[in-house]
Amino acid sequence: MSYLLGYGILAMPYALAEGGWISLGALFAIGGICSYTAILLQQCMESNELVKTYPDIGQLAFGIKGRNLMDQVMNAELYFVVIGLLIIEGDNIDLLFPGIEYHIFGIIVKGKQCFIILSALVVLPTTWQKDLRVLSYLSFTSFLVFLLLLVLIIWIGAFQGVGFHGGVVVNFGRLPTSLSIFIFSYGGHTIIPTVYASMKNTKKFSKVLIIGFTVSTLQYAVMAVTGYLMFGKETKSIVTLNLPQRLVTSKITIWTVIAIPLVKYALVLMPVVNSLEEKFQVTGKLARILFRTFLVISTVVIALGIPFFTTFISLVGSLLSSMASILLPCLCYLKIFKSTLKWGHKMFTIIFILGVGVLIAILGTYVSIKQIIQDN
Repeated sequence: MSYLLGYGILAMPYALAEGGWISLGALFAIGGICSYTAILLQQCMESNELVKTYPDIGQLAFGIKGRNLMDQVMNAELYFVVIGLLIIEGDNIDLLFPGIEYHIFGIIVKGKQCFIILSALVVLPTTWQKDLRVLSYLSFTSFLVFLLLLVLIIWIGAFQGVGFHGGVVVNFGRLPTSLSIFIFSYGGHTIIPTVYASMKNTKKFSKVLIIGFTVSTLQYAVMAVTGYLMFGKETKSIVTLNLPQRLVTSKITIWTVIAIPLVKYALVLMPVVNSLEEKFQVTGKLARILFRTFLVISTVVIALGIPFFTTFISLVGSLLSSMASILLPCLCYLKIFKSTLKWGHKMFTIIFILGVGVLIAILGTYVSIKQIIQDN
């Protein structure tokens, strides 16, 4: 479940505040859609025992062009995920140490930017390692970390003077942003085939998927409702940014959030590293270190230019996660099973999901780009 439950949980209250209470229903709907498309990926893998990875499914369906497309989508999504991790670090550390800024060669570097760079320097050595088993074990605890985070925020709202309030029913103009954030938060499809291939008993995978999506959705929903009731229309892009700084529990919550990206950064980036090193034939220890360092620097440069976390993940969600988690699984399934698939409820369901995915991709991308232009 740890690969499903992502740091999109931090933006759940903001997503609900953007779309209004009606978007809570959309959260459950998208959770259901993404769990269905995950099962479609599983069925694609079961059709050919040689399929082990997400790009393998693309090749099975559409040949080498399909493989290249799904490889590029997977790498792009993971690449932008690690950028989001740096943005989280910058926002939250700046919250703990406000007002810091440095003047470097006449350029003012503010606290958030400083802490993004500092976080990158901390995680950089982890990207040089070949054996990431220790980080993998730590990453498996992310489910418990997010559960602790949820408990702390509920405690702050219920017992430490913040309280719970009301909110708007619906905001159609901002609903695409909510949907894009929701899709981003379910973006684990690119690694689902790898998880499936690594299981000893793949017959239990459907049950694992259903349990994983159910638990993730419930945690998302509780976080969304709790945070929105606590802060209403004042809800910020990351829920920790709203927490009263005078409280010890707030500081514990923020430090908990800060710890997650430091563990996950190298693990998420590694598939991208492996793919690019193979493509560009990077060999030798020094060459790999320099290449990986350059890759980390590139994520820092982009993170420094992003004004708000939720604007960023809504763009990634609508542009990439909608493709990786909704559109491509459906298209691959239709192509692989075209000879046996008949018109019926399954066909209509897949076509309906494709329509939803296309709509969210178009509207979400438009709204996100428009918001980024306005913020800058």
